[in-house]
Amino acid sequence: MPQQVRGVIARSKGAPVEVTTITIPDPGPGEVVVKIQACGVCHTDLTYREGGINDEFPFLLGHEAAGIVEEVGAGVESVTVGDFVILNWRAVCGQCRACKRGRPQYCFNTHNAAQKMTLGDGTELTPALGIGAFADKTLVHEGQCTKVDADADPAVVGLLGCGVMAGLGAAVNTGNVSRGDSVAVIGCGGVGDAAIMGARLAGAGTIIAVDRDPRKLEWARELGATHTVNATDEDTVEAVQALTGGFGADVVIDAVGRPETWRQAFYARDLAGTVVLVGVPTPDMQLEMPLVDFFSRGGALKSSWYGDCLPERDFPMLVDLYQQGRLPLERFVSERIKLDEIEDAFHTMHAGEVLRSVVVL
Repeated sequence: MPQQVRGVIARSKGAPVEVTTITIPDPGPGEVVVKIQACGVCHTDLTYREGGINDEFPFLLGHEAAGIVEEVGAGVESVTVGDFVILNWRAVCGQCRACKRGRPQYCFNTHNAAQKMTLGDGTELTPALGIGAFADKTLVHEGQCTKVDADADPAVVGLLGCGVMAGLGAAVNTGNVSRGDSVAVIGCGGVGDAAIMGARLAGAGTIIAVDRDPRKLEWARELGATHTVNATDEDTVEAVQALTGGFGADVVIDAVGRPETWRQAFYARDLAGTVVLVGVPTPDMQLEMPLVDFFSRGGALKSSWYGDCLPERDFPMLVDLYQQGRLPLERFVSERIKLDEIEDAFHTMHAGEVLRSVVVL
């Protein structure tokens, strides 16, 4: 029968989030109820609260999560009750034109639960990225659950559900960073630092972190950056070129997502180098550049969606690397908080004081 649990919602644009009672329906065909163990506080959740995604309030926030499968609906085959899973917002369909062309990381028809979770009065909730995991339990499609080793710390590996995977995948999957490459990352928050970690994992020789915050630059160095550039004091393009023999980096990753940072990334790369945009721009942003520069410099200009990941392929592998001590994902967990501390965590995150606050349930 339907369950009543705690959940954190954004009731209207800009209003403080609140903990309230929500209703989780019994799972239908292809659906799964997951008992949440931990969920990271991601900037996307704040963007939902501010109305930056859409206006389908009220939102059930939270999406970087891990937990235990509690119930399964009819026809569910990929997970069973008791499985430890990381939730993801790309549940590939296997049938769309991208999937059929062997590019499931670009699936155009990802699955979410068909049923809606609701407030006590029946008001339907919009779950953040189709997940809604700032809650004791949530309802998702089975394809949004990726089974991993149950011995892993949920507060750590749950972060693969969004920001860490986005950054790490931007380097490894989208940027195709390989051994000996030079890499520059503009913006050293959680996503940017994950890109730095990914570049290090791939064997990059020179890894340049660019930011305006000395604290973030220190975090970046701890996570694998070989050089740092304070963009307040130095010209980003000139500094990256100086650190790469005057040529520019083989791969430049823009983890900010603004016209000025993308332009810096474009000119800070070597001829025929690669630019990867993983920071998310707002709809009003415009880019104006000489077209001849695109032609004369060659190379590749890419956008990275969720680190171009395949959760069922990438999550178990990365969890294994973490447990072997080869991928220090635990460094992203700055603090562990309670469900009723999320509003404070938004302020802490906005001030750049943490890489990730993680709600532990």
